[in-house]
Amino acid sequence: MEIRQLDPAVYAGRKFTASYRTKGYYDICAAEDGFRLRYVPLGAPMEKSFDDEFFGEWLEEPVAFGAFEGERLLGYVEGAPESWNKRYRISNICIFDETARGKGLGTSLMRTIEKAAEDAGARMIVLETQTCNENAIAFYKRNGFSIIGFDLYSYSNDDPERHEVRIEMGKKLKLESKDE
Repeated sequence: MEIRQLDPAVYAGRKFTASYRTKGYYDICAAEDGFRLRYVPLGAPMEKSFDDEFFGEWLEEPVAFGAFEGERLLGYVEGAPESWNKRYRISNICIFDETARGKGLGTSLMRTIEKAAEDAGARMIVLETQTCNENAIAFYKRNGFSIIGFDLYSYSNDDPERHEVRIEMGKKLKLESKDE
């Protein structure tokens, strides 16, 4: 397996479908001192998927890396600086080949994009996931991320009922100096 930077001239605009299976979701509940997350198992596992594309036009100077076995793309990670706040946003991390999941490929891709973020001078790396993507949440936590916020209605007015609330997760990369 080899990780290589993806050429936007080759990949920009290419469409893909990301999918995952979930056995439960995190319910965001109001509490006296704010909010709390409560894990709720589903009656049966559920398949979720969404369509996306490489190098989304909304990104500021995106960079992407692919994990290849020969010329076959097993997975990729994409990120871009947010220059206005000195953070770096991971816009996608996907393992396309299910047989490659759980073998360290995602962690290798995460380390690669973190290095790109550090090289870009970012103070923090951030990403979004959904409350129903329990495997992604666990993966991000194993890689040093913590929950830094959420948006109850990011995708639709029915997000809480669909158990698909947006969670923002982040990881500090370096301490800011007082001059920044």
